[in-house]
Amino acid sequence: MEKITNETIHFNSLSTIFVTDSEGPESYPLHWHNAAEFTLALKDDCHYQVNETGYELHKGDILLVWPQQIHATVKVPKDGALFIQFPASLIENHLDLVSISRLLSRQILICADKNPSLARFISKRILEIKKIHNTADPLSETRCKLCIYEILLKVSEHALKNVSDEPRSMPSYDSGWNYIRAACTYIVENSTEHLTQSDVASQVGLSVFYFSKLFKQYMHMSFPAYLSHIRVKNAASLLLDFDRPITECAFLSGFQSTTAFNKAFHEITGYSPRDYRKMYRQTSPEGSTHPEG
Repeated sequence: MEKITNETIHFNSLSTIFVTDSEGPESYPLHWHNAAEFTLALKDDCHYQVNETGYELHKGDILLVWPQQIHATVKVPKDGALFIQFPASLIENHLDLVSISRLLSRQILICADKNPSLARFISKRILEIKKIHNTADPLSETRCKLCIYEILLKVSEHALKNVSDEPRSMPSYDSGWNYIRAACTYIVENSTEHLTQSDVASQVGLSVFYFSKLFKQYMHMSFPAYLSHIRVKNAASLLLDFDRPITECAFLSGFQSTTAFNKAFHEITGYSPRDYRKMYRQTSPEGSTHPEG
């Protein structure tokens, strides 16, 4: 397996947002962290890898790396990109964003030529964040977060729009989406418990058959697949506690067996829980390493 390194993001004590451009590395090996990282290409020929896919960015393109996604900076020209990093809590503290996290995680490359308005919108907000971040404004962190939430809202709307095959069935205006949104919220809140499709269907007031059909229509995946995705995200966060055994991470995140956990984790991340944890392996100040669980 290719060697993976960890990246520790040190947020300024007065801010939870990190901004860089010319000081950013021209290359950085595969790693993951619990922060989101949004990059604006300032020049052509910017090469990145997210999970197992390579991306070439041209000037004006946007790369969205979501929390816990494995990624690498392959090759970027000097002063070729500007990126912001912000903690996962800005997403995780909002159940509506968490409920569509599977859809958001698929939004990685926003091309300026294919989605010009969205790319311009995100570009302007990233540049605004950089401008605010470099000021002595006592409200700079809040202003930066407002820009980030504007980006998240636009990307979310873009992701939800792509779910529907017909413009008239836009989820935000469709009664069917209200059922699925309520279901996703309930799943997120109860994912660590024993949860069945029948439980969720009953909670939102639908038959199991109709709920299953509606869920696949809007989420483009089955209920079990979505539940596994939420549980794997929970497990990935638990894996950051290197003193916690991997088996315990599995059960605390809602899986009923280590076999099911290992299978789901590998299917979703492409790695075993043990190998995934190693990608974030760190050394303590005393020089000892974290246990692998």
